[in-house]
Amino acid sequence: MMFPFSLFTSSSIKISDRIESLRDAESKLLEFAKTRFVPTSDHHQQQQHDNSHHHDDHSSFELFDTPIAPPSVLKQHENNKAADSNSTANKKNCQVFDDVEHYSLHGVKVINHHHHRQLSSSSSSSDDDDSSSSSSSPAPLVLLHGYANGSLYFYRNLHGLSKFFGQIYALDMLGWGLSSRPCFQLKYDPSGEGGTTDASAAASNNSNNNNNNNNDSINEEEQQTRRKVKSAEQFFVESLESWRSYHNLPKLTLAGHSMGGYLSVAYAEQYPQHVEKLILLSPVGVPQKVEEEDTRRLNSFPLYVRALIHTVRAMFNRGITPGRFLRSLPHSKSRDMVNGYIANRLPAITCEEEQQYLGEYLYQNSMLPGSGEDCLCEILTAGAFARVPLIHRIPEIKSSSNDGEGLEVHFVYGENDWMDFRGGLDVQRLCHQKKQDQSSSSPSPPKVFVHGVRNAGHLLMLENYQEFNAAMAIAAGREEDLPPGMSRSVEFVCDEVAAANSADKSRMARSSGKVVMSEKDAAKFFRGGRFNRRESQQRDDDAAGTVEEQKE
Repeated sequence: MMFPFSLFTSSSIKISDRIESLRDAESKLLEFAKTRFVPTSDHHQQQQHDNSHHHDDHSSFELFDTPIAPPSVLKQHENNKAADSNSTANKKNCQVFDDVEHYSLHGVKVINHHHHRQLSSSSSSSDDDDSSSSSSSPAPLVLLHGYANGSLYFYRNLHGLSKFFGQIYALDMLGWGLSSRPCFQLKYDPSGEGGTTDASAAASNNSNNNNNNNNDSINEEEQQTRRKVKSAEQFFVESLESWRSYHNLPKLTLAGHSMGGYLSVAYAEQYPQHVEKLILLSPVGVPQKVEEEDTRRLNSFPLYVRALIHTVRAMFNRGITPGRFLRSLPHSKSRDMVNGYIANRLPAITCEEEQQYLGEYLYQNSMLPGSGEDCLCEILTAGAFARVPLIHRIPEIKSSSNDGEGLEVHFVYGENDWMDFRGGLDVQRLCHQKKQDQSSSSPSPPKVFVHGVRNAGHLLMLENYQEFNAAMAIAAGREEDLPPGMSRSVEFVCDEVAAANSADKSRMARSSGKVVMSEKDAAKFFRGGRFNRRESQQRDDDAAGTVEEQKE
């Protein structure tokens, strides 16, 4: 696909300059993480806005690049295996880093040494009891960013979360950020065998049965869709597993935002033995598309928003990713679009310097040659619905727990999130029903929880980082470690779970400061997507001021 102004577009700037600018922006965001967004218990340190990287002796931050095996689904990998070892093709693994012969995942590692010393002291007293030692040592937190983002999108959270997890890895997924960027040219299993996991096969079968009643077979078009989805997922799943194996991490607390949430589910399907808990942060691809609802939702938006959505969907259907579109524009225009996105979608970020470097991080990430971004059309349809929805896949995820309990899966949505919170409640409902219907000897389905973060939209980790961190701590079972007075997220349950819990009142209010609310309450709490968050916030403030004036 060719675009106008191709000789004068943003893509004409040297790749090496782009990489250097991205590293500079990453370095600045990492500095913010170390000095500006420290845990609330260290409030005096939160006021420090200097350039020191050593103000907190408890925590250390380290950027890393981990060599990984090339995903088996890459056509390039298949060709390279057959090529001569001295050929250029064999050495050309990445579109941006010509001087390396292997793929790598980039990211940041954060360790809270005080937390680790406490864990070591606790575990040393129970060396003879493996189960006790295991339960006292939380699995490292692995954070996967959303579409077209990177690991430092969590810069506001890293320091605070280290108090609850001790060890954190935020990754640039393969094809994004400063990780390797191979061409996204995939091979598919022509036979269909092994072309999907059991869980995603169940999803396709459920979808097929729902739409076609008693059809016993999936047509060729659906099989081809499943193969393409599987290959796109494997691109990321295999690279994450190679990274995990290299670091010798037996268990992960795996948390993914948006597209990262979708891919976290794909990983947990294949490697449940390595996932201690699964935290899905406003994940894409959960609900099954219902045409009538989609149309009704579109018609509820203002005219300018509907026009924008139709334009984006038309570009999507032509295979034009957001990054490719930005790279087609003149330099000034593409920068203006990114700066406008930061200003309008993230009103919580008021510091101009922070806006500047976050915008630069997003911009340079998008300007580098496309790779991971090309998964979009393989995994999703126009409208951000998954080709193989997660709603029927999550209930099939196995648990490696020795106590027979299902894997804990936590959904976290923002109050103004454009992702539909009902997807999380519907998954909870399905898992609850499955547990009620199955025999006692069958593996337990996942235990699903749904959390809401106030004053936040889809980018909840940036918009309300403190309550986001609290939601993460609660999901990890670390609520007792939250400081007094820290704002907690809200927990919701579907009607079926609420009814089952009604006989046990203590489960509806398990601890002070934690609220568990009904499905009806959820419909009031979640207000839906607000495309211009800054204008929406101003309208809310004006309305609140009017109410106060009327009271007076």
